[in-house]
Amino acid sequence: MRIAVTGSIATDHLMTFPGRFTDQLLADRLDRVSLSFLADRLEIRRGGVAANISFGLGLLGLRPVLVGAAGGDFEPYRVWLKQHGVDTDSVRISDELHTARFVCTTDRAQNQIATFYAGAMAEAREIDLGAVIKRVGRLGLVLISPDDPEAMIRHTRICARLRIPFAADPSQQLARLGKGEVLELVNGARWLFTNEYEAALLRERSGLTEAEVLGRVGCWVTTHGADGIRIMRHGREPVHVPAVGVPGVVDPTGVGDGFRAGFLAGTAWGLPEERAAQLGCAIAATVLDYVGTQEYRLYREPLIDRIRTAYGIECVAQLLPHIRELTA
Repeated sequence: MRIAVTGSIATDHLMTFPGRFTDQLLADRLDRVSLSFLADRLEIRRGGVAANISFGLGLLGLRPVLVGAAGGDFEPYRVWLKQHGVDTDSVRISDELHTARFVCTTDRAQNQIATFYAGAMAEAREIDLGAVIKRVGRLGLVLISPDDPEAMIRHTRICARLRIPFAADPSQQLARLGKGEVLELVNGARWLFTNEYEAALLRERSGLTEAEVLGRVGCWVTTHGADGIRIMRHGREPVHVPAVGVPGVVDPTGVGDGFRAGFLAGTAWGLPEERAAQLGCAIAATVLDYVGTQEYRLYREPLIDRIRTAYGIECVAQLLPHIRELTA
């Protein structure tokens, strides 16, 4: 199944604050916050939700089509993604704007404060998903991840018109979307991805109950950090998939993108949702071992050990034929 991933392409500037953000907040001064944190480490990494998910899919042997907008500074990044199995020929290059930038500071409790500069991402609304399909052929799935809001709506409409299955991952853009936009992005989605906070925000923005959301999507997958994954379908009992334990978290940035890559790869291979989520959790755990969202590598034996320890040999047996080609 050929997967197209639409969404942000960015450069990540990741900083580490050795204290706790909460220690700097004064309860009676929250209406006038002016804080400065002295970071003791800076890492500049490749990022962006769509690029991160595409990178993970590429590592797993799928050849995802990355669909997004970047600046004239994108060329080295393009080479990197191509080297890792990503089709970047549908990335729009802006003549005027830089590639988007994500600036994030993480404290010692793994809390994060982040700012995102859209830059060239604003031109994603000019991308014609129909032209992408003409170039690569019929798509089995389009993942619509955080992007310029107009681009997200446009891609969703084209998928509906052409009857192409799509997955909705509105994520950080939920804060900018109105009720009608949220409903349009969600209606008819084969998969809906959120984290726990985004699930509550989606209900608030859409005005829908959990049951009403489930009536509009095929499957709702919610990540709960260390508490694992919840998979919900209308009329069925929720399925809980425990997370893969990681003794020392190095950096949580991009862990959700790693999960989505593993989950989508599993579903593309025809695996049951629970198995796909288990693979996603194993990829997410691997991301946690590295600083940056595309610095991790997938090696067959360590990945199998993680899966075996967390989920048992039956899970390994089902996944092994699909991950056999990974470097030992």
